[in-house]
Amino acid sequence: MSAVNDTKFQSAVFFLTGILGQEDVHVWISIPFCLIYFTSILGNSLILFIIKSDPNLHEPMYIFISMLAITDLGLTISTLPTTLGIFWFNSREISHNACFAQLFFISSLSFTESSVLSSMAFDRFVAICDPLRYASILTPARVAKMGLVSLLRGVVLVFPVPILLKQYRYCHANILSHSYCLPQEVMRMACSDITVNIIGGLFVTVSSVGLDFLLILLSYVKILKTVLSIASHAERLKALNTCISHICVVLLFYMPSISLSVIYRLRKSFSPLVEIVMGHVYLLVPPLMNPIVYSLKTKAIRARIIRLFVK
Repeated sequence: MSAVNDTKFQSAVFFLTGILGQEDVHVWISIPFCLIYFTSILGNSLILFIIKSDPNLHEPMYIFISMLAITDLGLTISTLPTTLGIFWFNSREISHNACFAQLFFISSLSFTESSVLSSMAFDRFVAICDPLRYASILTPARVAKMGLVSLLRGVVLVFPVPILLKQYRYCHANILSHSYCLPQEVMRMACSDITVNIIGGLFVTVSSVGLDFLLILLSYVKILKTVLSIASHAERLKALNTCISHICVVLLFYMPSISLSVIYRLRKSFSPLVEIVMGHVYLLVPPLMNPIVYSLKTKAIRARIIRLFVK
């Protein structure tokens, strides 16, 4: 009997959810999602192409922007198959292994993006607070190491999660609230004791995303202190203007992430639709808006985009 139960467990699937209560119009809802995915992929690919093709943009700030674009492309591609599969073909089933693989990529790329944003804050800190040593501190080799460390940290922190989840038994309804797999949701489906995952997940989140946010905050406190000490009003505005795009990107990443965490912990106070919408905002809006922000607010990138389309 135990062997039969194990076989049933191994062959079990999770069921993904589109927009709850709107199943009849999923095909129409897929139109804005397709536009978001298309714009995200096109925008981030365009940013990468412009930075790669222009030697003048092979500087630390633009290299970090290209790292952010690569991470956003990864997040977009990670959720695209299951989301459009639900809206177009009502394909809601996803195997355990596929679900664990998807949540691994989503979580590791999210941690990587948080680390890249922290590195970008350090870049702005050095550029404004210690400009004379900028080139010697942020050398190409050091920037490359920072990017590699960001990626490795994301992979190492999340790697145990799918391994632990695979050991659990899942005997609940196995219906997930989103059109993709998130660790928090999958854990709730387990019948086993998930205390290790809850404590470990909280520790990892605080020690990574929480630490990144704290470092970004400290960097901008130092930046603001330095900027306010500049005598010229025009120079103060010029210095702050170089940080505006990064501040917008930080807010686009952390605000939905914090909001979704609050909703998960107080989910009884929110309707399921709010949780679904915030889940999509968390993963779709940053990759969509980041290239738009940098295209509008970064003069060098904006000029090259105009030059690319307007001869």
